[in-house]
Amino acid sequence: MRKYLSAISIVFGVILIDQLAKGYLLHLVTHGQVPLFGRAFDIVPHAYIMTRVTSFFNIVFTWNPGTSFSLFRTLGESAPIVLIVITGIIIGALGHYLFARADKKYERVALSLIIGGAIGNLIDRIRFGAVVDFLDFHAFGWHWPAFNFADVFISIGVAVLVAGWLFNKRK
Repeated sequence: MRKYLSAISIVFGVILIDQLAKGYLLHLVTHGQVPLFGRAFDIVPHAYIMTRVTSFFNIVFTWNPGTSFSLFRTLGESAPIVLIVITGIIIGALGHYLFARADKKYERVALSLIIGGAIGNLIDRIRFGAVVDFLDFHAFGWHWPAFNFADVFISIGVAVLVAGWLFNKRK
């Protein structure tokens, strides 16, 4: 039972960190006029640099109606619904695996990070029809697509899963 409480705590911690960061950014951009639901990107500019942190990192504000790295942006008006359904199915499948089959600690931690990140982005999709991205890295003329903390947690979770599987396979 304790391992499940740990997993649930990680999921909620990831959601909290992600939503607080995005909420603060939205508060700054909209001067406190963030709608609870609806197309907030109708009242907020699509993208702009808020703060230059270093020569290779900015805090920006951008809406991502697609998925990671802006994939599926071409789905048009149906994108939010399609992505909400797909994300819900993936979260359900990962949650089932987490609570029914994940017997190793690294699996539980990794899946909790992935699920928490996916739920964080899902909340944005349900609320606004798009995800808030704000971390912007660039160097030598190369620009990585903007992302958010949910994406970071998902990436870390996937890396932990892959590393764990590779390490256990070698044993």
